[in-house]
Formats: sequence, C-alpha cells, structure tokens
Amino acid sequence: MRGFDSYLTFQKLEVFCTVAELGSVTRAADRLCIAQPVVTAHLRSLESRLGYSLVARSGRNIALTEAGERVYRWAAEVISRTREIERELAGMEKGSAGNAVIATSMSVGSYSLPPLISAFHRKHPDGLITVQISNPQAALDATRIGGCDFAVILLAPTQDLGGLMAIPLWEDDLLLVCAPSSQWTRGGPQDVDLQAVPFISTPKNLARRELEDMQLRKYGLETRHVVMELGHPEAAKHAVREDIGLSFMLACSVRDDIRRGDLVALEWPGMSMKIPTYLVHREDKRFSAYQSGLVQFLLESSGR
Repeated sequence: MRGFDSYLTFQKLEVFCTVAELGSVTRAADRLCIAQPVVTAHLRSLESRLGYSLVARSGRNIALTEAGERVYRWAAEVISRTREIERELAGMEKGSAGNAVIATSMSVGSYSLPPLISAFHRKHPDGLITVQISNPQAALDATRIGGCDFAVILLAPTQDLGGLMAIPLWEDDLLLVCAPSSQWTRGGPQDVDLQAVPFISTPKNLARRELEDMQLRKYGLETRHVVMELGHPEAAKHAVREDIGLSFMLACSVRDDIRRGDLVALEWPGMSMKIPTYLVHREDKRFSAYQSGLVQFLLESSGR
C-alpha cells in the first residue's frame, strides 16, 4: 500500500463516498454536477494512491471491495467531521449567525420540530438550520460521526448510547385513532377487542414500534392483529381514514386531523401512554454559540 498523502484531497474523498452511497458513477456525477469521466478519474487516482481497488462492477451498479468498505467508513467520518467543524466555526463568535444540523425521525421531524425551529429562526434570521429526517438509529449514527450536531428523536431501550448524552425534552401522548364512523368501533370503544381488530403500525425494526409495543404490554396487550406496517405517519393516517384498521399514533401527528374530524381519538378507560423525546449529542461535542442557542431554546421550549 502506498499510503495516505497529500494527494488524498477532500474532493477525492467526497467523490468516492458519493459513488459508494449511490452505487453508480453516473448518479454520483449527476449529484455532484460534474462530468462522469471526472468521477472515474478521481476514483482511479484514489485507488492508485492507496494501492488497492476500492470499487468493482456489480451488475449495473458499483459495489465496494473489502478495502473500499474500510476506506468508505474512514472517508465518511472525515467528511462528516470536516463539515461539523465548519459549522462550529461559522457561529463561534456570535450567536445570531451560524449553522446547525439536526437529525430526527419522521413524526418528530414532520410535526414537533418545525414550529420550534421556525420560532428560533424568527429570533435568529441570519442562521441556517438543516433538518435530516430518517429514523432514530440513523440519527444516532449521524450524531456519533459528526454528520449532524445533535439529534431530536424517540429512543428505544435497546438502542446503544455509548459516547452519547441524552437529555429529555418532552413527552407525547400515544393515541388510539380510527376513521369517523369506523366499522371497527360501532359498539363504542368499550366493545372493541384490541386483540382482534386490525391495526396499522410502524415496521418492527423501528424504535417507534418498539416503544409502542412496550407501552401496550403494560396494559396486557401482548399481541395485536397488525395488517399493515407503514414507515411514515402520513401513510398510516391515510390507511386509518380508509378504515383499514385502528392505529396508535403520536398526538403531534394527528392533532390537526382530530380537530378537523378526519380522525377520531378513542378514549380508553385507564389507559394513558406517553412517549418521550430526547435531545442527543456526543459527550465530547463542542457547540458553536449559534448551536448552543438552538439547544437552549429547545430545552426551554420543552420546559427543561
């Protein structure tokens, strides 16, 4: 191996990571707005300097070799940490201007965060806030490698928080909702058999589903008849409105629908379920003045 040297420019690493993430030289060229031969040249130059093949043809796409996988993990962290320090320096001296990247999940990023970051922006109009919406695990991964400055997410008990600090923000009610005049609730809520009626829920591999199932087990609901698993709350609401089944949904995602009468919240005697949201950052994270102001604003807005 020839080793790492000054020829391993940031641009070469960025091109390589884009190819790795998209699995295509052509798509990477389109994403980066450069010619395809330029992308290929950067890849070949990188491989030449390192002395290893990093990519290989896999059907119509590009796959990483074993060496490519290792270099990608390193290069992705280099890029993330570089972007991170750029954001920190951008707002180091004054809090009115700067950049912040927040990683979050579907419900939090679609409903809870927008009003808060809009309110913060009105106070600091010169700053830039970027919200990356994915899922809690991806948000934690981005937090660890510097792909974001902090995350605002739901946390399942099984998630690894090594090296991270989690600060409680707020709790959201988990509501049982159905379509107006639903066929499943004609006898009233007291006659609904929660173990028999069809349910729309989130996929099992998501923290949101794990938290929901954990809450329901407290009330003796160990099993349900889940007929549809949807990853976005808007898709789940559509299925509920079509009366495919009932769904437990975060209040923040259905509050407007209930007010308009598009959905109905079923009152279940003795059942009260709340899901906490956390602000998560690296233990060694050093915030810029702008980022610190945003974190403090979120904490104060949640009553912390």
